[in-house]
Amino acid sequence: MTETLRGCWELLRMSWRQHPAKLILALLLKTAEAAALPLAAPALGALTDAAVAREPAAAARAAATAAVLAMAALTLGHFAHVAYFELGEQNLLAKDRELIELVTGSAGLAHQERPEYADRMQVLRQELRRTGSSSMEALLSALGTAVAVTITAVLLARLNPWLLLLPLAAVPPLLLGRAAEARLARARESAAQVSRQAQHLFDLAIDPEAGKELRVGDLSAEIRTRHAGLWRDGTSILFSAEVRAAALRVAGQAVFAVGFGAATLLVVREAAAGRRTIGDAVLVIALAAQVNQQVAVAVSLLRELQRVARTLADFRWMRAVYAGQAPPPPDAAVPDRIRHGIRLRDVSFEYPWTGRPTLDGVDLFLPAGATVAVVGENGAGKTTLVKLLCRFYEPTRGRVELDGVDVVRFPLEDWRARTSAAFQDFLRPEFTARTVVGVGDLPLADSTDAVTAALHRAGTQDVVDNLEHGLDTALGASLPDGRQLSGGQWQKLALGRGMMRTAPLLLVLDEPTAALDAEAEFELFQGYAANAARVAEQTGGITVLVSHRFSTVRMADLIIVLADGRVAEVGSHDDLIARGGPYAELYQLQAAGYR
Repeated sequence: MTETLRGCWELLRMSWRQHPAKLILALLLKTAEAAALPLAAPALGALTDAAVAREPAAAARAAATAAVLAMAALTLGHFAHVAYFELGEQNLLAKDRELIELVTGSAGLAHQERPEYADRMQVLRQELRRTGSSSMEALLSALGTAVAVTITAVLLARLNPWLLLLPLAAVPPLLLGRAAEARLARARESAAQVSRQAQHLFDLAIDPEAGKELRVGDLSAEIRTRHAGLWRDGTSILFSAEVRAAALRVAGQAVFAVGFGAATLLVVREAAAGRRTIGDAVLVIALAAQVNQQVAVAVSLLRELQRVARTLADFRWMRAVYAGQAPPPPDAAVPDRIRHGIRLRDVSFEYPWTGRPTLDGVDLFLPAGATVAVVGENGAGKTTLVKLLCRFYEPTRGRVELDGVDVVRFPLEDWRARTSAAFQDFLRPEFTARTVVGVGDLPLADSTDAVTAALHRAGTQDVVDNLEHGLDTALGASLPDGRQLSGGQWQKLALGRGMMRTAPLLLVLDEPTAALDAEAEFELFQGYAANAARVAEQTGGITVLVSHRFSTVRMADLIIVLADGRVAEVGSHDDLIARGGPYAELYQLQAAGYR
């Protein structure tokens, strides 16, 4: 219950920040709406007594009062809706914004690559809408219900103190309703992983790029079968919880039904004995009926508020996750140029969920101005090394130094500002072609000259040349008349985006041409070699290239061979071939495939 109250208070504070006047107006209208029906019950009782006593004037007054209160109960909520609906939508927008800021504003990637985070995010995405207008309706209705219950209790106590036990009969339904919702919350968490897998298959089924392979491989039926199986598993978990939750709620309602019947019988017997008027009996029956409705509404509202509170608690959990990833306070400035190089000293790294090191005791020196290639079989640790250089993670053990200074001492935003990168798993933002490339250096995102120069440095200007409106062409299905691009075309634009910054200290190319053929890759890397030489001369910048194609790797000044998270060999292409070690073996195997 404490968590639910905390969630309600957070909703009120959020709404107050959005618009205090609208919140106050909605509170007043919903409270008046809730109070109208209980106050109408005495008017009905007075109307009955006046009719029995043949007092037309009194009956008319009572009828008019009951009619006005009934109209208030039926209409005030609609006016309140105008105010709280907008507040709820503003709250939802604020939470959407907060979620985006949390996810994109974190220092590293640990939160996005943790399985438990993905499960929690799946539940949060499903429940996020509950922080909108429906949550405000539930909150204000709950406050109104509390007012209505209070008025009802006072009216019942005036008739007979024993009738105060009737509202107490509402306690079991509330407690059992809370237990039912807790059971459902646990079930939703248990089903999150299955739901996430099912969502992945659904996304594959509607993805136009995946659609080609699904059809050629005749995989559509298999995808549907697996999707249906996962949803059956998830639904089974949720349905079982729903059945148990329903049983708890029915048990609570049964307790209240007994109390409802006893209260009604008590007053009817007193009226029959002449100790109460017929109007009193009508009053109690009307109030008892309202208590019954109030209990049902309270149980439903409690369930909704518990879910809202759980969603807000998930937000707090995420805030704590991201807060725990904040880098240490910086105490050194990123230099204008690299004078010596980047050194990795006994660097090891282990992803928290794997239980084994991905990199283990790596000692390397990347000289200033060098083009460094990193090769190795899948799982050797190449991408992890790149992540450490970009500071997506910090080493589990050891240090990464720039000219003798640990890079964790640099302000993270300054380090990222002097880093450029092109990755295999690149972005496909659906903007104009100019913006798709330009966001690689945000202050110059709208600059035609800067974007064009970046495309020329990347050697990918041909993509824009073939677009109908050039850099002004809208790209992607979400935009009106958006142009659809192939995977290779998107990757070429991503390469241009990685070339937007003209003076990086670190240029990372992590399998950046995986969607291109070997000849196109070779031509692009010839351009990269020229760009690397320019950067090296200007800033002493280091270019780090990860590739499986040895025809391009051989251009590098220094080649690092990783195997099982360790450095197997380091040297130039000619040196490594002469040694006849792992690199020479891999090179010969790949070269044989082109003969």
